[in-house]
Amino acid sequence: MSTEIPSLPLNNGTSIPQLGYGVFKVPPEETRELVLTALEAGYRHIDTAQMYRNERGVGEAIAAAGLPRDELFVTTKLNNAFHEHDAALEAFDRSLEELGLDHVDLFLIHWPLPAVGRFVEAWGALEELYRSGRTRAIGTSNFQPHHLRRILAEGTVVPAVNQVEIHPWFGNEEVRAFDAEHDIVTEAWSPLGRGRVLEDPTLARIAAEHGRTPAQVVLRWHVQRGDVVFPKSATPSRIRENLEIFDFELSGGDMASITGLDRGERIGSHPDEMNNTGR
Repeated sequence: MSTEIPSLPLNNGTSIPQLGYGVFKVPPEETRELVLTALEAGYRHIDTAQMYRNERGVGEAIAAAGLPRDELFVTTKLNNAFHEHDAALEAFDRSLEELGLDHVDLFLIHWPLPAVGRFVEAWGALEELYRSGRTRAIGTSNFQPHHLRRILAEGTVVPAVNQVEIHPWFGNEEVRAFDAEHDIVTEAWSPLGRGRVLEDPTLARIAAEHGRTPAQVVLRWHVQRGDVVFPKSATPSRIRENLEIFDFELSGGDMASITGLDRGERIGSHPDEMNNTGR
């Protein structure tokens, strides 16, 4: 099986592996072993967040793997409680300490929190971190076009990435189109719809035709669309299986059939309604 993971160019001249391993809801005590399993399987892109409370386990796995730092792409995200400028800088310092790294490859604002109204202030802090070289790229997570327009109008750095919910039941096409128009790479969180979409008969049919699992077909759909994906699994065999999507291709008809499953059905919160700071 080919497990060579392609990379996509970012708008600042760096690049990002198109498939990574996500640790959302991975318990802190299990994170080290699961991330180490992913790294040993061939993953080189790890996606974590301050709110996941498992950055330390990610860092321990990276240290145990002993891979050259320049072979890894590490993403973390700003906790919702720290949108104030100085708090954001301090939170980033804590992330580096937890991860045991001197820099990350991508730092994101996790949610815009429109009722809080400080995401532009937070973006200013991220721009400072970017200029310092302690993060190689900065971006957003769960930002709608109207949130991004404020960043573009009031900031000086165009986000490299926007990470949003995308899966066959929720294509999020308006956001993807806005991102593409502004040279922002779209990342898909919950790319398998937390497993709910995998029983869809259309996916079962396409998977059978290709001799693949429905999960592999969905991940391949994302990749061919140009999304960055980082499926989360706590099962070592599935961690490895999710890598095995680069030696087959979906036809135009397959792609259209999967895209046509879109119900506009979110699994997570709507970014205009999510304002929980955890305080």
